[in-house]
Amino acid sequence: MEVFYPRCAGLDVHKDTVVACARVVDDHNRVHLEVRSFEATVQGLVALSDFLRTHMCTHVAMEATGVYWKPVWHVLEGSFELVLANAAHIRNVPGRKTDVNDATWIAELLAHGLIRSSLVPPQHIQELRDLTRTRKQLVRQVARTTLRLQKTLEDANIKLSSVVSDTVGASGRAIIQALIDGETDPQRLIARTTGRLKASDERLAEALRGRVTEHHRFMLRLHLDQLDAIKKGIAQLEARMGDALQPFREQAAALTTIPGVSDLVAQTIIAEVGLDMSRFPSHRHLISWAGLCPQMNESAGKRRNSRVRKGAPWLKTVLVQAAWACTRTKDTYLRAQYLRLKGRRGPKKAVVAVAASILTAAYYVLRDGVKYRDLGGDYFAKRDKDRTVRRLTHRLQSLGYEVQLKAA
Repeated sequence: MEVFYPRCAGLDVHKDTVVACARVVDDHNRVHLEVRSFEATVQGLVALSDFLRTHMCTHVAMEATGVYWKPVWHVLEGSFELVLANAAHIRNVPGRKTDVNDATWIAELLAHGLIRSSLVPPQHIQELRDLTRTRKQLVRQVARTTLRLQKTLEDANIKLSSVVSDTVGASGRAIIQALIDGETDPQRLIARTTGRLKASDERLAEALRGRVTEHHRFMLRLHLDQLDAIKKGIAQLEARMGDALQPFREQAAALTTIPGVSDLVAQTIIAEVGLDMSRFPSHRHLISWAGLCPQMNESAGKRRNSRVRKGAPWLKTVLVQAAWACTRTKDTYLRAQYLRLKGRRGPKKAVVAVAASILTAAYYVLRDGVKYRDLGGDYFAKRDKDRTVRRLTHRLQSLGYEVQLKAA
């Protein structure tokens, strides 16, 4: 098998140790392997760098193991050509698994060019990615804490979620705070609201007539304090995200011209994909990387499961949410695409296709530095004019009308 990198190394990265295997091919085409173990401290990683430099390694590969690969990457970056491998793509034959064998196997795969490198953006993009991902996790915590609060209210037979759309909104929070303070009279609880609730006072009074104990008040107070702390953290993150996005403000503004793409979605796209589109040979490679296209699974001429794969979960979920939003924007190409596919493929597959179209548009917006230009809601009708005429004519004839067409 052809050797692409005669001087390379494979690293088996762990929390406290890093096992390195230097693979060197001499002038007589003989392969020499040397394996050493290093501590995962700064001093140990510097010694690892010296070890690789002594063997004149040009390329170094490692697995993406949690966050443990990041310190190793930061120390070696700039001195070697680094390759970050997906652990699922470089699995060895089962049995006889040791750290030494893993490092040797990674070195062998790298030497023959059999490792596909994962996307590792620059440091400033990584920092923005940490902020956007942490914000999403905190938003999920807000939802979970709100559900716990509703569970406590239901335990006290307070049906607040049945009469208030937002349990922790202005009116809902005022009622909960009054319950914590010891108020139990339904009419006085209603007086705490903003007066803009759709439910009638009689229905509100019936929903707020429960049995609130001291234990319920303690739990409600605990959940409200947690919500306040999480929302404060979200506000701090958003302020920090605004500062981190400052160098990419122009690109983010261009992305928001795509229907359904808000400021948060634009920030997420930049954080997950970066700005250098040369990493992807075409927009199809980007869609495949994000997991928004059917996977290939064929054997003996039979097509097996072709569901979309997991791909980039942090990016895919945001794009699907943006796709649902843009399907409600009238007179746009994306809405027309959704309606065109919905009848044949169903709403879920149609919205995934729209998400792929959004990512395609983002690819060209970032690559060419241009704004989004919508094709219009009548794009498919114009493109398929003759077919549209035949379909509508047949539809009218099926309804009992005689149709005569005349060009305008």
